[in-house]
Amino acid sequence: MSSAPSRPLWQGRTLALVGIVLFAFSLRSAVASLSPVLAFISADFPMPPAIVGLIGTVPPVCYAVFGILTPQLERRFGLERLALAAMIVVTAGMVWRALASESLTLLLATAVIFAAVGVGNILLPPLVKKHFPDRIGLLTTIYSTTMALATLGPPLIAVPVADAAGWRISLGMWAGFAVLAMIPWIALLVHARAAGPDEDIETANPRVFGRMWRVPLAWALTVGFTVSGVLAYTSFAWLPTILVDTAGVTPAAAGALLSLFAAMGLPSSLLVPVLVVRYNATRALFGFAVVAGLAGIAGLLFAAQAATWLWVALLGLATLLFPLTLVLLGLRSRTHEGAVALSGFVQSVGYAIVALFPVGIGLLHGATDSWTWPLIILAGVVAAAIPAGAVAARAHTIEDDWERRHGTW
Repeated sequence: MSSAPSRPLWQGRTLALVGIVLFAFSLRSAVASLSPVLAFISADFPMPPAIVGLIGTVPPVCYAVFGILTPQLERRFGLERLALAAMIVVTAGMVWRALASESLTLLLATAVIFAAVGVGNILLPPLVKKHFPDRIGLLTTIYSTTMALATLGPPLIAVPVADAAGWRISLGMWAGFAVLAMIPWIALLVHARAAGPDEDIETANPRVFGRMWRVPLAWALTVGFTVSGVLAYTSFAWLPTILVDTAGVTPAAAGALLSLFAAMGLPSSLLVPVLVVRYNATRALFGFAVVAGLAGIAGLLFAAQAATWLWVALLGLATLLFPLTLVLLGLRSRTHEGAVALSGFVQSVGYAIVALFPVGIGLLHGATDSWTWPLIILAGVVAAAIPAGAVAARAHTIEDDWERRHGTW
């Protein structure tokens, strides 16, 4: 697998770098800014449990649906135009959400935001592939760390702002970052138009996305992505309850431990892409994630009260499969067209599976009145990353896989 010749990070691509960072920040802050102020919203108008449940279910569903649609939209409009459109929709959705006067409007505005975020999630790896083919590891580190910070930041800021200025200001202020994120993409499109018509759109084969279903490497990356997503979404939905029931901690302590789980994503975002690109550590990282995840689950099953913080931290470390998959989406494709198709396939299929687990785990717990079987199921999900890691660790691309089995790409 050949690598692109390296050139200075800022040379001729400052706008793309700034655009990717602001784009990543806006995608995550749009998601993370709502749940901390739901209590403030419910004081203004009723928030039925069904609506709150749907708000929690909407993200993976939207990500799955728009993961399928994004490659088609990218072929029609190009990466930069679609990135700009996603930010416009995010901005409009956040303003609409901040102005909501009843729960259904809040839900609809949130769904619009998550639809645009679903498009943006797919675009980030190919944007890196197109503008920084020589710095995939570094740029993945930068934007995945930005996403981690944007996930941690709003919960810390949203409540104080809501206390001081109201929940509408707390929700609406994040639209300003989405507006800022538009500026680099507008400038890039203006520059591309001046350089020549449609310079930013690469001719694309509409069959590329469909080929992913028959590429083992695409499925391996999907499994890695799914394992991370299942752990994350199930933990955010149920980990505090699991800890209260099995470890006997207080609800406040359970919330703090959930924050510890989320915080483990930050060192992973910083280190994983660099370890993959510089040291070819894909196999070792898959192995570490599996061992950490299984150890964390085993601790919760057999010694939940002994070292609760350790089991939660290990479970959080297992989600390193998320930044690992993101960097591999760029490294395991030859072109940004391939990266769009691979990113769309991995995230759409992955999120479709992930969406089933928070509800399924809750139903299983209700049926058994125990957390034993739900945790065993999670252990089985983590174990699925073992064969996936063996496939993903080989230095080859989706194009290589296809050509070896089916002929010319």
